Amino acid sequence: MSDRVSYRLDQGIAHIVMDDGKANIMSMEMLQDLNDALDRAEAAGAIVVLRSARRGVFSAGFDLKVLQAEDRQRSLDMIRRGAELALRLLGHPCPTIGVMAGHAYPMGAFLLLACDLRIGVAGPYRIGLNEVAIGITPPRFAVELARGRLHPAWLNRTVTLGEMFGPEESVQAGLLDRVVSEDGVAAALEAALATIGSLHIPSHAAAKRRLRQPVMAAMRSAIDEDLTPEGYGLTPTPA
Repeated sequence: MSDRVSYRLDQGIAHIVMDDGKANIMSMEMLQDLNDALDRAEAAGAIVVLRSARRGVFSAGFDLKVLQAEDRQRSLDMIRRGAELALRLLGHPCPTIGVMAGHAYPMGAFLLLACDLRIGVAGPYRIGLNEVAIGITPPRFAVELARGRLHPAWLNRTVTLGEMFGPEESVQAGLLDRVVSEDGVAAALEAALATIGSLHIPSHAAAKRRLRQPVMAAMRSAIDEDLTPEGYGLTPTPA
């Protein structure tokens, strides 16, 4: 793979681990590496475990230097690549597990939202969609993803107020499925894999498509309509 993303296939489990040496920024390169890793996992028909090798951080989200620069085309390209990756992960034919042992800011949070099972580690960590707090309107694909995965009572606080939540609150919100101690991650992951490993994968994939079709269709529409040069305001609007 690369220095940013490692891939290891072990007994039908594709371990995809992020480590850019800093905060796992979702740069164009990181997003491409993750997409390449999913290519390998899908070709192998493997269950995916996505996690970070960085202590205390899952991902700091999109590269803010790109978002704040004047190169809006590059900003659009990065957001679109992230959106496509989240959509792909949401519909991945094999089960996916995200392990959050640290902070997860947007794009990192989007990837966790797209996983089938999200295991969080107890600690002073935050996860959420804080775009409005830093002067960014959450992209519509992300809003649709959140709408499909979060409990309705928490959606407004997450999307429009930009609240970031600790692990325990995140279970209530729907950002995570369970929280374990740092020492309990290996056992929790082993138990989850034992259960998931007994699934009939074609049935799992079909059930996932049926359940998530409305969300995936809404995300597809948002990507195709908003994340284009026209939708991003890069081309003049016809008079």
